[in-house]
Amino acid sequence: MSKLLVIVGSTRPGRAADQVVPWVLEHAAAHEGFEVEVADLRDWPLPIFTEHFGTVGDINDPTYSEPLVRAWNKKVKEHDAFLFITPEYNHSVPGALKNAIDSIWLSFGFRNKPVAVVGYSNGIGGGIRAIEHLAQMMVEAEAVPLRNATVLPFVGDAFDAHGAPKNPMTGISLQVMFDDLAWWASALDKARADGELVPGMFRARAAAAQN
Repeated sequence: MSKLLVIVGSTRPGRAADQVVPWVLEHAAAHEGFEVEVADLRDWPLPIFTEHFGTVGDINDPTYSEPLVRAWNKKVKEHDAFLFITPEYNHSVPGALKNAIDSIWLSFGFRNKPVAVVGYSNGIGGGIRAIEHLAQMMVEAEAVPLRNATVLPFVGDAFDAHGAPKNPMTGISLQVMFDDLAWWASALDKARADGELVPGMFRARAAAAQN
């Protein structure tokens, strides 16, 4: 069974994530493809990313500048698939979420693993621009961002009194997304077990050094 890390990207008081997360987790737990863990960035007060080769110690077993940064890299590295739950701030993701992604450095924790997104906003967009930016970030992290996402526009009015989405298509899109995520997690787990290429940045440097 794939180990799924659900990363909650909003940290501000009164966040709408507290409406969205219980619904998502209920369906994630019910899906037979995952062992689910939550990483709420409120519980991971990571410093602003300032790592460099002088702060990491042994490149093969980095210590990083702070124990929390090392623990965060280890937490991400030990999972097989990821689900981001994010609002949209100024056409992109919250700064805390971008910083958490940037902090996965040298561990390559996202590499060759699938990533899905649940986006939400108070407006009509439902976080789609944040989702698009996350896809670009995950490509750079050498992860596999999935096409199918779940969007929640007008999130303040998206759920009924029982915490279920009012629009039935919302639940359908979540199920489709989880099925895709489980398939890709299984496929990429097998691919990683068969052997991974050394990250391209290191292969390029090695090739350049021989010229």
